[in-house]
Amino acid sequence: MDLFIEEKKKDLKKLPLAVRMRPKTLDEFVGQGHILGKGKLLRRAIEADRLSSVVLFGPPGIGKTSLAWCIANLTKAYYVSINATTSNVDELRKIIAAAKQKEANAAQKTILFIDEIHRFNKAQQDVLLPDVEDGNPILIGATVHNPFFSLASPLLSRSLVCELKSLKESEILAILNSAIKNSERGLGNLKVNADKKALGFLAKICEGDARRALNALEVGVLTTPKSKDASIDFNLEVAQESIQKKAVVYDHDEDAHYDTASAFIKSMRGSDPDSALYWMAKMLYSGEDPRFVARRVCILAAEDVGNADPLALVLANAALQIAEFVGMPEARIPLAQAVIYVSCAPKSNASYLAIDKALYDIENKKVQEVPDHLKDASLDAEALGHGQGYKYAHDYPGHHVQQKYTRKKVRYYEPTNMGYEAKIKERLEKLRHEQENLK
Repeated sequence: MDLFIEEKKKDLKKLPLAVRMRPKTLDEFVGQGHILGKGKLLRRAIEADRLSSVVLFGPPGIGKTSLAWCIANLTKAYYVSINATTSNVDELRKIIAAAKQKEANAAQKTILFIDEIHRFNKAQQDVLLPDVEDGNPILIGATVHNPFFSLASPLLSRSLVCELKSLKESEILAILNSAIKNSERGLGNLKVNADKKALGFLAKICEGDARRALNALEVGVLTTPKSKDASIDFNLEVAQESIQKKAVVYDHDEDAHYDTASAFIKSMRGSDPDSALYWMAKMLYSGEDPRFVARRVCILAAEDVGNADPLALVLANAALQIAEFVGMPEARIPLAQAVIYVSCAPKSNASYLAIDKALYDIENKKVQEVPDHLKDASLDAEALGHGQGYKYAHDYPGHHVQQKYTRKKVRYYEPTNMGYEAKIKERLEKLRHEQENLK
């Protein structure tokens, strides 16, 4: 099915705003400058009509299908679009046969756009291999999954793989403003008074998804009663209702951001898991990167829990890795587990104080030379005396031996009586007592 012949048969007004506003040229395309900027390989290939098979992957609503539309509008090839969720091998074979016929009769190649290509199993992907390798049809696959995990290696080796990234808030704003002004395909025929706060809210809350932002804008504009002067006021209240999410005061680079993060950290330090969860929920609801939250938990686990419960840092680090791997909304669960554990854990900042004391000495006092018996003995040991007299701890009872490890005595770590650190303190006091008797 020729996408653009069919599009002309339809009434544009009946199509969703997100579909109507799809760019027709690369100059209209917003975002993805890392692959579509002036002089970039993919842009050059499209403009020169020399495109080979390509796989586009990235989150929803960032322009994968829109880019395919741009290519279809610019290329001289025949364009066919299918969705892997509803297609099958039989349809693929028919498309490939038609592509061969069109090339033989009209010397025209076919571009085959397959949305959600990860839905095809290996057998379906294998059907494409011989003809994709021959360059007809030219495959454009789109997927939200990493193709290196979801697509067969032979298909990937025949394709250029391009990662598309989430759109920035400024890019979403540009798309929304364009939709409001565009009379041909957008809402330009309506007198829309769009509040900057409302558009900014949509741009932030949609987390880089232009489709979601445009759908919310369209719903809000078309369902809001007109004023006496036939204008439509798209304000913050309408925007919140359109996307069914309220605005929360949380600017990512201003006071609300830092104040909330501070309250979150201090609640964990104060052993109040409920308050800590509240502030974390606010951050996540407002679109904060879950990795930012996880990093704060990791820092606090080391700084404020420390050796009172060494497992806290392990759990916090696990939550960070899981949050990065699975993303939202699932990441909220391991994050909540880590926050609760760290909040309820016994507290000690002894490790934090110890390293700061050591750094102060390095910065402000004369730096000690390494004792000769601790120096590397691999070179000129006999001539220089390096390593001579060193006692290997594992050769002695209890795997410990009295020995000087600095030329002048230093003491930084003062363990508390909290949690597991109480055991560390008991053993360390015994060892230090023995060391103090060493001349």
